[in-house]
Amino acid sequence: MRTSPALRRKLISVAATSAALLTAASTASAVAAQETVSQGSAVPVAQTEAAPGTPAERLIVGYKSGTAEARSNPAAEADAAAKGEKTGEDVDFQRRLGTGAALVDLGDDLTKADVADVVAQYRADPQVAYVVPDRLNKPKADPNDTEYTKQWDLFETTAGMNVPGAWATSTGTGVTVAVIDTGYVAHTDLAANIVGGYDFIADTAVSVDGDGRDSNPADPGDYYAANECGSGVPASNSSWHGTHVAGTIAAVTNNNKGVAGIAYGAKISPIRVLGKCGGYDSDIIDAITWASGGTVSGVPANSNVAKVINMSLGGDGACTSATQSAITAAVNRGTTVVVAAGNESDNVANHSPGNCNNVISVAATNRTGAKASYSNYGSLVDISAPGGQTSTGTANGILSTLNSGNKTPSSESYAYYQGTSMATPHIAGLVALVKSANSALTPAQIETAIKNNARALPGACSGGCGAGLADAARTVQAVSGSGGSTGGTTFTNTTAVAIPDNGSAIESSIAVSGRSGNAPTALKVGVDITHTYRGDLVIDLVAPDGTAYRLKAASSSDSADNVSTTYSVNASGETANGTWKLRVQDTAAQDTGKLNSWQLTF
Repeated sequence: MRTSPALRRKLISVAATSAALLTAASTASAVAAQETVSQGSAVPVAQTEAAPGTPAERLIVGYKSGTAEARSNPAAEADAAAKGEKTGEDVDFQRRLGTGAALVDLGDDLTKADVADVVAQYRADPQVAYVVPDRLNKPKADPNDTEYTKQWDLFETTAGMNVPGAWATSTGTGVTVAVIDTGYVAHTDLAANIVGGYDFIADTAVSVDGDGRDSNPADPGDYYAANECGSGVPASNSSWHGTHVAGTIAAVTNNNKGVAGIAYGAKISPIRVLGKCGGYDSDIIDAITWASGGTVSGVPANSNVAKVINMSLGGDGACTSATQSAITAAVNRGTTVVVAAGNESDNVANHSPGNCNNVISVAATNRTGAKASYSNYGSLVDISAPGGQTSTGTANGILSTLNSGNKTPSSESYAYYQGTSMATPHIAGLVALVKSANSALTPAQIETAIKNNARALPGACSGGCGAGLADAARTVQAVSGSGGSTGGTTFTNTTAVAIPDNGSAIESSIAVSGRSGNAPTALKVGVDITHTYRGDLVIDLVAPDGTAYRLKAASSSDSADNVSTTYSVNASGETANGTWKLRVQDTAAQDTGKLNSWQLTF
């Protein structure tokens, strides 16, 4: 270890984190620059931090394909040394991540300015595809006291997810779900569905268990003392967060005890990336890679490859190229990645990995079917699911498996939690049901099926809650051929249109015919736009009578690339037949894009 545990804990702490594990509701600093900048350009503050206000200890460097540094560890090590010599810092190559990127350690006691100097050196190198800080992520949940009651989130008519109706067709048999989280603490209501996982926490100050990476994903507890995770942060007991998430997905069912899992025929592979004060991007990236069947240096091959990944975690800022690379590779291997939108009551565009591409980003609803007060929202949310809201009563949270230990494991228990952490495993469990019912489906097809078979939220949501409230029975029926909708009637325009930089709006038309009556309450609008800074874009759907429906507003803090998503519009007041238009405008300078295609599904 380069630093003492006390110093390392200080460096990775997050001053604004909640003692109850619900990430603070402060909005992340706007990231107004792209990840790739020219030599001499200022490095954004967010690109020098492991968490807001905390300088990064490590960088994740992606080299361009074919370069020596991308293939050779000694070459990457030599490059790190050279960058260190130029900046006067102690820069060391640490290891190769599962995506092929290099993890680079920085010298002692660096300021954000020092980190910026090193980042600038890498960015100025034409061999480097990207360089991002190794950021600290936090669990997305708010634990509460234990009290047992029925699981309203599974079956209640108003805001439940209609899970029992799916069980006659699928229980998730044959599917493994990787829960990338705090690990697993033994629980008899879950143990029969647990298979081998891995502990990916490399930093012993975070791992708590006294060692680095190993094949034991047991959760030793993530408690911390006052000020240990940042000045002014009060002490917190252990969360047993990963075990709670796992129980929602696959607790043993029909065993005359405890709770029922949504996909109780599936298996859980616990993968540990979150410990004391959180967990780093680099460990999460390797966990994503390994869980989906990729290779990670120094880690044995995975014998329990997951077709579903659940990540009930997150941090502030844009989705980095490093994290996106791991997610895209996992999806290309056939693994569906489900992530929490976050608990900041903010636009998900400001929080990763909920704002990454190729994920199912999940918002949380309360027991009335409205957006939970804490849940993030926005055009990048794909779907909503029950996350609970205990401020209206403990029993209005999500009940699942837990442990009674305040610090270290004690007796098994059950408890109500709330959070998008709790909503996310509802969708991961549904994905397992769908994959088990129809194993040929791709991640994109699974996402489409879940969206197309969602029902309108029973309650209010301002800002965007995706396609609606997921409906397990209808979705499983659809993919198994016994009902529901696998897509409806779709009208598509595949003519590409260039989007002028900081210019006038462009329009693309689709002529709809052969329909009767009005458009549906959940008209699906699929959009595929290539753009180097999607926050510049304003997108509207224009009905045949000229009425405009705002799909996406501009956002100076959304620096990620591209818009590839499906919006849901209540167009029930519009005649279905006629000419519909998609209107897109670039509202800021320096970034360009193209509307590749768009579609309407009735």
